[in-house]
Amino acid sequence: MSGVLDKRAPSAPGRDGSGRRRMDRSDRNTAVLVGFTAITNLADGVTKVVLPLMATQLTDSPAQVAGVGLTLTLPWLLVALHVGVLVDRFDRRLLLWLADGARMLVVAALLVLTLQDSISLTSLYVGGLVLGVAEVVALTSAATLVPAAVAREGQERANAWVAGAETACNEFCGPFIGGLLVAAGSSVALGWTGAGYVIGTLILVFLVGRFRPERDTSRPAGTVNQRIAEGLRFLWGQRLLRLMALALTVLSSCWGAWLALMPLMATSVMGLDAREYGILLSALGAGGLIGAVSVTTVNRLLGRRWSMFADLIGTALMVAAPVFTTNLWVVAASAFLGGMGGILWTVNSRTISQRLVDDSMFGRYNAAARLFSWGAMPLGAGLVGLLAEFFGMRAAFSVFAVATLLIMVPFLRTVTPRALAEVDAASARN
Repeated sequence: MSGVLDKRAPSAPGRDGSGRRRMDRSDRNTAVLVGFTAITNLADGVTKVVLPLMATQLTDSPAQVAGVGLTLTLPWLLVALHVGVLVDRFDRRLLLWLADGARMLVVAALLVLTLQDSISLTSLYVGGLVLGVAEVVALTSAATLVPAAVAREGQERANAWVAGAETACNEFCGPFIGGLLVAAGSSVALGWTGAGYVIGTLILVFLVGRFRPERDTSRPAGTVNQRIAEGLRFLWGQRLLRLMALALTVLSSCWGAWLALMPLMATSVMGLDAREYGILLSALGAGGLIGAVSVTTVNRLLGRRWSMFADLIGTALMVAAPVFTTNLWVVAASAFLGGMGGILWTVNSRTISQRLVDDSMFGRYNAAARLFSWGAMPLGAGLVGLLAEFFGMRAAFSVFAVATLLIMVPFLRTVTPRALAEVDAASARN
């Protein structure tokens, strides 16, 4: 690891003030990464609403409309591992520019078709797939930039703000703004989205540093499949990373299940109107934002282990609350805890992986980790639908609550103070 990590900004300031300059550069890069993440994820969140709503103007088929949404997320299951190999071979900032370029071309093409009244389901499917692949490339590349762009002592803060911006803008603000923009017209929504990608591309110009991964020339590069297998073997061979990936699969499937079934639960069982359902979703987003702001304080008070364990508790409460009550404020409070816990997990898991994973492997590792998380969400959504269809909504939520409880014991046995101390010691040596 030292061959790459030595190139990262050291934590100790030099006598000549170089340490101060490195920290200034680190702070600047953090601001750039947070700004880029916020703008582009906001645009991504808008497209997740705009494209399916555009489809409803073309067809009454639920399957065809759902297929548009599927094109935006399916690439995480299909190409995430291959994108990881790509990220480990090429300049990560260049890949971000290429991803944004692809996004701009797709949005521009859809905008032209809309203005000409020539939009079709086929164009929405093709556009959705390209945007989905571009999102995989962008999020995987951006996640690998933090260790190279930010000094070690600033990485936890950078991870907190990047994760907060990603969650708040992609999952909450983006869909909300998308709904407002669609009300003004599909062309207005597409135009705003394209402008967001343009701004994100320009922001990256201000990123300082070198972001091409170091390559070990003493070893053959191998085929794409061999490199994918190498990354998966590395992940499976690291006990701490393996447990985190498996736990993340459970947690993400719970989120997918909650987001998929809660609209029906809220309207048909809890009797919520649109305003009250908005409050419920806002609680989830508010928890994420509070988690991003408070993660450093929580880590200092509880330690990284119990900070991550808080997500297991929060997620269990989030999916269990609808089983026992229809009270809006109780369910909203559990959603707040789930949202907060999700950010605490994301920030700490990213910090741990950045200290354990070599830069030459980081793209493949991040792609695999995202495969477990983003790939598990649609699977959780599908499973909860089947369970609710045959056994009822409360029983469906119960299954996911039990799954979260079952992962707690392996977590506590694996994510021990000694294991976390070894992570910090390994990082200090490098």
